Amino acid sequence: MNLKILLPFQIFADKTGVTRIVAETREGSFGLLPQRQDCVAALAPGILVYESEAEGEVFLAVDEGVLVKTGPDVLVSVRRAMTGKDLGQLRASVEQEFLSLDDDERSARSVMAKLETGFLRRFAQFKHE
Repeated sequence: MNLKILLPFQIFADKTGVTRIVAETREGSFGLLPQRQDCVAALAPGILVYESEAEGEVFLAVDEGVLVKTGPDVLVSVRRAMTGKDLGQLRASVEQEFLSLDDDERSARSVMAKLETGFLRRFAQFKHE
């Protein structure tokens, strides 16, 4: 399989010869093998594992996103991703990077939620007029 991991502003990884992928959704983990039927899945923040003959088993910490499998191509689009061979080291990195949202990001998310709510409210009023 061909695995491409996309972040909002760059390609994080582009791998060929991937033999298996394990991803996490809100319903649980699932695996992808080369002959699996095409599918789409909403990913939950967690660990994505892929294996290839060249690299062996590789662990990626990913934020929420989407996985799309079409034929031999698997496209994963997430907000943030980190790689590591050791799960302990990856966990420490995740705690520092992913779980410690600074005040500016929290504030920006709050403002965006308020803007979205206001937009939807006005759109609903416009639709009823």
